Parts: sequence; C-alpha cells; structure tokens
Amino acid sequence: MLQQKSYQAKQSGPHFFEPKGPRAPKWYVVDATDQVVGRLATILARVITGKHKPTYTKHADTGDFVIVTNVDKVVFTRNKWEGKLYRDHSGYVSGLKTKTAKEMLERHPEEILRRAVWGMTTNSSLARHQMKKLKLYASAEHPHVAQNPQPLPAGVVRRTVLTKKFEK
Repeated sequence: MLQQKSYQAKQSGPHFFEPKGPRAPKWYVVDATDQVVGRLATILARVITGKHKPTYTKHADTGDFVIVTNVDKVVFTRNKWEGKLYRDHSGYVSGLKTKTAKEMLERHPEEILRRAVWGMTTNSSLARHQMKKLKLYASAEHPHVAQNPQPLPAGVVRRTVLTKKFEK
C-alpha cells in the first residue's frame, strides 16, 4: 500500500512566506475588548506561527497576519494588575526597571499583549520575523483596511474565548 507523502512548506526567496498565491498569508482582525490576556495570546501565537493550518511546517513561516484592536481594553484575571511585574534591564549595574501591569497599561498598552505572545513563541530568528505579523493598536481604527482583514475563523478560536465576554 502506498503512503501519501507529507507536505513541507518551503521558504520562498528573501521572504519567509509566499507573497502571492494560494498559500499567501491571510489577514485577520481581532477585537481585544474584555479579553483575558493569556487566553487571547495563545490564539494569536498559534495564528502568527501557522499552527492553525494543515500546512504548518516548523522551520518555515506559514502563519498569517493578525490585527488586534482595542488592546487597551484587555483584562487580567485575579489581582494581576498589581501583582504582575514587567522587568527590563539596561545592562548596567542597578539597571533593573520594574513596572506593574497597571503602569504598563497606562504607558504602553500594546506591549502587554506583545510580551505575552512573544513568550508563547519559540526563541529563534524565525519567531522574531513572525512577531512582525502581529499588529497591535490601542484604538478601534487601524491602517490595514486595504488588506481586507477577516474575522478569525471558528476553527482557530476556542469556544469560550472571543465569543463569551469576560464578566467583571
């Protein structure tokens, strides 16, 4: 009996993905209003790495672009607004800077979700490239209207996330 050969995506040229054709990346839009940060980040990490597609290949970029709006309206569970700390180090002695999640929301609201998604990707140059496919905006408007973004398909989203709003 013959076995079907498995599919392996290939990197095409200087791009990590095919810019045109049937396997070209799609654009999706997500509204982050009242969404839990960690649960939303798992979905976004799956989409930008391409794990939601049957053509997923570990060494090639098969992911799609994701536009996330209203990032300043995300929520944390329990007491993470005061308890979660974001640490940055300048590299110098006593160069550690610590911010709580509430301070980070006031200054850089998109950085909360960016760091959550970055923590769920692999540590590689490919992951750094895939993170460029994540577009985060604090308001409801975004400049990517020409790409004709679609809402995320139901197969990508778990049943409780993005469909049931978090109750305060």
